Amino acid sequence: MKLRAIIISFAIIFCLTCFFSYAKVKEDSLTANQIMVKLEKKYSVPGFVAKFIQMSTLKAMGISDVAEGRILVKRPGMMRWEYEKPDKQTVVTDGESIWIYRPDDNQVMVGKAPEFFGAGKGASFLSDISIIRHNFSVTIKNDNDKYFALKLIPNEKRVELAYVHLYILKTTFEIAKIGIYNLYDDETEIELIDSKFVDNPDSVFSFKIPKGTEVLKMGE
Repeated sequence: MKLRAIIISFAIIFCLTCFFSYAKVKEDSLTANQIMVKLEKKYSVPGFVAKFIQMSTLKAMGISDVAEGRILVKRPGMMRWEYEKPDKQTVVTDGESIWIYRPDDNQVMVGKAPEFFGAGKGASFLSDISIIRHNFSVTIKNDNDKYFALKLIPNEKRVELAYVHLYILKTTFEIAKIGIYNLYDDETEIELIDSKFVDNPDSVFSFKIPKGTEVLKMGE
């Protein structure tokens, strides 16, 4: 009787192991389109907030720079990047206008969001994940045990945007890292940390220019 119970227990464990192994293989073998469907579903929420670490590298000059801060997002098209290190800077867009405020320089740059963020530039797709498949050709770059890695090639190539690498956590389908490359292979890598899905108020995505601040118009 004990032997029979042991055999049955072993059979159950074996079946469960096979099931979870199959489920993992099935999850790991998703197509780029299937990954995008799950990603779009994950981000079909009002918005999110996260910490970020940004590393920018100018390949030809061998220069790298690291910045840290917080990002707030609301669909569609609204973003607020609050840089804390190495220098304070705030980049705000309501989807129509953009403000880049540098308090240490007592200066704010003002422009049109579509010109600055057009066709997915500047990781603007974070404010509406659905635009990825409209503006990019999406293929699987590679993956590992932790991430799905996608390569996004813009439908309209520009000097400042040649391709994007998107790293998506397999456990949650949250975006963990973004690598943005220009035609010179310079890289901006953005790591998102501790993402929380929230409904940020619209007021967060407008900017009141402080009195006495120098105002510069982009493109002039």
